[in-house]
Amino acid sequence: MSVVSIEERGPVSIIAINRPEKRNAINKAVAIELQEAFAGFDRSDQRVAILTGRGGRAFSAGADVTDLPELWRCVPTVGIATDKPIIAAVSGWCIGGGLVMAMMCDLLVAAENAKFSYPEGKVGITGGMIAGLAARIPHKLAMEMMLLGEPIGAERAYQIGLANRVVPDGGEIEAAVAMAEKIIDLAPLALATMKRFVNGGVLPKGPAELAARYGAELASVRNSADAAEGVRAFKEKRRPKYRGR
Repeated sequence: MSVVSIEERGPVSIIAINRPEKRNAINKAVAIELQEAFAGFDRSDQRVAILTGRGGRAFSAGADVTDLPELWRCVPTVGIATDKPIIAAVSGWCIGGGLVMAMMCDLLVAAENAKFSYPEGKVGITGGMIAGLAARIPHKLAMEMMLLGEPIGAERAYQIGLANRVVPDGGEIEAAVAMAEKIIDLAPLALATMKRFVNGGVLPKGPAELAARYGAELASVRNSADAAEGVRAFKEKRRPKYRGR
């Protein structure tokens, strides 16, 4: 069974982590499949994506420590690159890497049972991308979440600007779809330009986010057909034939 599911409702794609038995923890397969799902969404004629988790108990419990992923792969604006709107639909726990994914979406709908937490200070590790939270909500409140490691509920998330809507439990996806249906009536080029200007020129990027972005670009060169051709040509003592791929 796939660890990521895709449902299309007209021009709206609902992309969900499908590991409810693990509270939708992000393992290697989840990170790769999410990245591939969003790459397909970006290439398609679909207009809006909703990112969520199956089962209702958790949007995501964060990185799976038994099968650590390259988390950057499934973080919007880092491993997920699209100018189309992404809405997070959050139910239950949204922890660690799950919080990073949700905060990097363009909009966020939270069920009343949603709980947002970044407890990495308690376990002694951090990937660093959480620093971007301070660019998205007031600085002192972002630092409270990072330094105290205490969870906040949906209403508090709404009050501090992390969530756009709070809805009854189980209604988060329908509420996100309702937002998406308003978006699809608007001009996609104008929306894409505004999103690109915000992400590229307004929101600051922390060291870990920049490192992941550059690392992803370098990896694409390292894993390219041109790189393989260069190695073959060197070994065969001939002139390489590059194709820009």
